[in-house]
Amino acid sequence: MAPIILLLLFLFRASDAMKLLRAQEPIRKTTYRLSKPLVGDNGRIYTCSERNFFAFESNGSIAWSVHINYTCYVDIAPIQDEFGKVYLVAENKILKINPPNARNPESTFEVFFGDTLTTEGSNKISGMAVSVISSLVFITVENRGLFAYTLRGQRLWSAGPVLYRSGYRIGCKRNITDCYFTSAPVVDQCEASVYISNTYGELYSLGIRNPQFKWIQDLSEFDKLLTITPGNNGLVYVIFPVKALLLALDVSTGNILWQKNIGPLSTTDCSPTVDSNGWISIGSLDGFLYSFSPSGVLRKFPKANVLDSVVLVSPLLDCSGYAIYFSQTVMEGKISRTIGDFTYISAMKPKNVVFTVLVPDTGSVYWSGTYTGQFASFLNESNLQHFTMDERILLAFVTAGNMGNPLSCRTTRQKLTSSCSLAKPTHLSIYTENERTILLFLLFESLVLIVLVCVVRFCCIFWRKEKLKDQNLGKFLEERRSLRIRKKEFDRTITELEQKAAEEEALTLDVMEKLGDLMKERDGIERELSTTYSLGRDKCKSVSKSILPLSDDKAKSFSFKSRKQESATIFHTLSDPDTSSRKGTSEYSCNDSGSSGSFSSSSSRENQAKNLVYYEDKESALKAKKKVESDEAGPSNSSAGILKEKYWQSAAVATSGFTHPLYVDGEKGGGSSSSKSNWLKRRTLSSTN
Repeated sequence: MAPIILLLLFLFRASDAMKLLRAQEPIRKTTYRLSKPLVGDNGRIYTCSERNFFAFESNGSIAWSVHINYTCYVDIAPIQDEFGKVYLVAENKILKINPPNARNPESTFEVFFGDTLTTEGSNKISGMAVSVISSLVFITVENRGLFAYTLRGQRLWSAGPVLYRSGYRIGCKRNITDCYFTSAPVVDQCEASVYISNTYGELYSLGIRNPQFKWIQDLSEFDKLLTITPGNNGLVYVIFPVKALLLALDVSTGNILWQKNIGPLSTTDCSPTVDSNGWISIGSLDGFLYSFSPSGVLRKFPKANVLDSVVLVSPLLDCSGYAIYFSQTVMEGKISRTIGDFTYISAMKPKNVVFTVLVPDTGSVYWSGTYTGQFASFLNESNLQHFTMDERILLAFVTAGNMGNPLSCRTTRQKLTSSCSLAKPTHLSIYTENERTILLFLLFESLVLIVLVCVVRFCCIFWRKEKLKDQNLGKFLEERRSLRIRKKEFDRTITELEQKAAEEEALTLDVMEKLGDLMKERDGIERELSTTYSLGRDKCKSVSKSILPLSDDKAKSFSFKSRKQESATIFHTLSDPDTSSRKGTSEYSCNDSGSSGSFSSSSSRENQAKNLVYYEDKESALKAKKKVESDEAGPSNSSAGILKEKYWQSAAVATSGFTHPLYVDGEKGGGSSSSKSNWLKRRTLSSTN
């Protein structure tokens, strides 16, 4: 019994001693680690710690906070859309944080992505991005694929790393079993493209509105681990941290435009920053900030190297879009060694941090300050004293405070507009994958169009015929066929008569009248074929001036050609009462060569006889004059040749100048009645040699 009592007394005294020791210990402050921050357009810093989300003012005070039911990721920074909503990754879910406003003074959150995922495959979220222009959110789920959602949470599309097109596999060229998207998606706001890489070092370019691949560039020859940064200026940049290599690719084709070597990089945080002038800047463990122009021109900051400094975190873009903030950490016992193609940096512990703001395009340095100065005291007096400070948090507050920057701030859209204006238009090729397949498709499409045109034409013609179906189409076609046969017979008969007349070099009045009648009937058939009896396909050809006899009811005129291509024209004459008894008679005369002749006949008793003679030149007119004189002396079988120059003269005044048209009758011309009578019986000839 006694030993038990002694044991209880010992335990009681020991507990009193422990309480005394605890009371003598100083009270330790509880500190929390903050996640990678986001600097918003309003100058606030958004970050989370465990299950709490904070919005800090630039002076270090907490603007508002919200308790979330999930533990957030510290290595993935929040993102913000154009409406001020903040998206946060926490426990394989994406939370949508609603900041307080006039309607709702309390901040709230909701699960935006993650509840609908199945148990198949991994649910780990590799990264997310937001398209400010298109109002879309892109999420990469490891070993699952890329998902596109609207801001309201509606799923737009999803895509995997492998696509089969025309029987060919696109993507994951080396291996398909363990090939999946690993990098966070990045959005090119100007090109409306999404870039992402897989486990085998292949870079993909996809459209924002559809999951089709624009191009795939295999970069595995450099390394499988890479970081993607959109330039928003017609370029997309790729960083290989292990190789310390920077590539600039064309956004249209994925071709490498240039590549540059930089200093050794930190594999944990090496994302570059692109300003509104198109310069890309990235910090190196050698203590320098490397800035490259869109064409690949290099500038290093600062000019004087601090041997013991390193750049551990990515630079941040100033609110103006032109300036860059970066930090240099001064280390104790820094050692640099180069083995082969790789450089290794080792150090003991950090001593101080130097912050600098500059414009890479001009090389101007506006401000530089250290952590141990006024900035450190202000942090110790704010709410930040309860949190662990690292270079990322410190740089975010320096950037949000706009320290030492004389440039005016701009919105995100203004920055994008300035950056997109740097992009130069390039020739886009429609041949993104298999050129032969596309050419065959275009050829097939052309053939289909040709067939469609033929079918449409056939249908139009058939429709025209169908309109006449109820109007005795068979009889119509039969009459049309008979008219065409009759036309051919008339053509053959007329040709035979012309050849016969040309061979015999003589043409009687009966033959001429027959030719005229045939000609008239053939013209009537042609008119019927081209109008009444046509389906719209027969066209009336222009009818040349006839060389065959033409006639009407009162007078007749004849024209014809002989074998020697000579023509004769007979003008109509109307007889006077003295010659009316000669109605129905005609006379024919031939010149010396027998090549042409003319005819005239009287057909009226009421009109006075008149005659017009057409001369082509004066020489022919003189010849005609001589012939007239010889005819008055005695009958002759010769005729005067008349050509086609513009001289009209009467036979009674053929000897006068041949310059004006004269009409010869009983009162004019000065001829006697006998000469007048003889002239009315005379033939008028015209000839062309």
